[in-house]
Amino acid sequence: MDKTSIVPNDAVRNTPTIGNRVYCLYRVSTNQQVDHDEKDEADIPMQRLECHKFAERMGWTIIHEEQEEGVSGHKVRAESRDKIQLIKDAARQKKFDIFLVFMFDRIGRIADETPFVVEWFVKNGIRVWSAKEGEQRFESHTDKLTNYIRFWQADGESEKTSIRTSTRMGQIVESGYYTGGTCPYGYKLVRQGRTNKRGYDLYDLVINEEEAPLVRLIFDKYVTEGRGAQSIANLLNSMKIKNRSGNNWHPSSIRGMIKNITYIGILRSGESRSQVLPQLQIIDEQTFHAAQEITAQRCGKYESTRHIPLNVRGTSLLAGNVFCGHCGARLSLTTNGKGRPKSDGTDTIRVRYVCQTKTRKHETCGGQTGYTRHILDGMINDIVHDIFRKVKSLSKAEILSTTHSAKVNEYKATAKRAQREYQKAEKELQGLKQEVVKAVTGNSAFPVELLSSLVQETEQKCTALKSAYEAAQRDVEQSEIIMQELQVKYNQLIDWSNIYDATNIETQKMIVAQLIERVDVFRGYELKIKFAISIEQFLIGLDISA
Repeated sequence: MDKTSIVPNDAVRNTPTIGNRVYCLYRVSTNQQVDHDEKDEADIPMQRLECHKFAERMGWTIIHEEQEEGVSGHKVRAESRDKIQLIKDAARQKKFDIFLVFMFDRIGRIADETPFVVEWFVKNGIRVWSAKEGEQRFESHTDKLTNYIRFWQADGESEKTSIRTSTRMGQIVESGYYTGGTCPYGYKLVRQGRTNKRGYDLYDLVINEEEAPLVRLIFDKYVTEGRGAQSIANLLNSMKIKNRSGNNWHPSSIRGMIKNITYIGILRSGESRSQVLPQLQIIDEQTFHAAQEITAQRCGKYESTRHIPLNVRGTSLLAGNVFCGHCGARLSLTTNGKGRPKSDGTDTIRVRYVCQTKTRKHETCGGQTGYTRHILDGMINDIVHDIFRKVKSLSKAEILSTTHSAKVNEYKATAKRAQREYQKAEKELQGLKQEVVKAVTGNSAFPVELLSSLVQETEQKCTALKSAYEAAQRDVEQSEIIMQELQVKYNQLIDWSNIYDATNIETQKMIVAQLIERVDVFRGYELKIKFAISIEQFLIGLDISA
């Protein structure tokens, strides 16, 4: 639906003459053009003034005017434009005789559609005029060709404008500036003295300190407690927390926020991205990427490899990442209300992880039918506590002095040595080239042939040494990245270890899911643990055996 309004006509004559009754259409592709010329297109007041001048000069009577605000003639087809359909209905009812626009591209800029829209009006007895380009007729083949070429050119200009605009928007974003659009929740728009080339004030994005805490809460509930979008929306609504519009939260809004890269301080426009802007960062990168991993894991296509629980309801520690070690089937939870009686005579509820393959009496599974939840969870708890104990036995300083740190220093030394050798070879090459010049002019004791051979050999040597130096530099950069990741993972493990025993089961379940990718259970509760890749690398890097 178009965002439109009817322009009041102050110049309508009282007694319009049949044959001279005019309908006008004014269109701008952005809302800002309603009163200002923002993109080198005539704004609404200018279009209206020119059409009135033209009609008066022609002796016509404007009896009705329509305007479209923020409607792209290049992207929105006529069937979706209310005002075009309204004017077509009036044409069928013979309410007017002339369809007048400022320029024909106000009717549209779609090469495979707009020429036929114009032709439709003419075929229905309506003369189509432009205040700047005259009348469009269809009396000859040349008229039809001219009509088509006009809108083909307009379509091409729109394509070029779109490319220029998107390119410029990308450049602005890459420079770290906000380019417009809906202000994300957690931010606000303020004027900070920046203006465009026409002198209009531009808005910049800044953190809204009143909304930012709620953004952090949403990510915390999603990542730490494993709540889904629906659960978070229900929670906020139960707490009487409204969205910016004063309405209840909707799951789609939560999902949109979880995916919004702006929260880690990165602006985007199309494929363009800014660098991380610390002044805009509400969520740290580790939390944001964990949220994206959870979202991806909960997608249907990851069902066979999923280790993040689809939901965190219930009191079991494992969910989605526990499998039968014999047949590979994912274990599911079942409950039995007739467990061992308590001292007061009441029954306990027995909860088990069950292999569905075994329960169906398939011969392909040689394992147990089920594994008692509290036994298996207890074993996983012991493993988790053992990891935390070993990690906490090392200080951050000790981590930095481990093998990784030694490798970083080794890579740096190798890179420095390779750089010296490359620079030495380059210096030799330059000396040989100077000697070649002397030989050519007869001022060298060495023959040109010998010097040319030496130059060729030294060039090959320089190429090899340069490649070795660049490879060593890459090793340095990669090892430094690993060191940074090591510190981040250490901090995360320490944080988890500090809250694990005191937190709720939902958070414990999410911690276990991020530590352990897969648990295979065999008869007699024999376990095979596959840790998450990042955890595995961390433990190996510190020479810790989980």
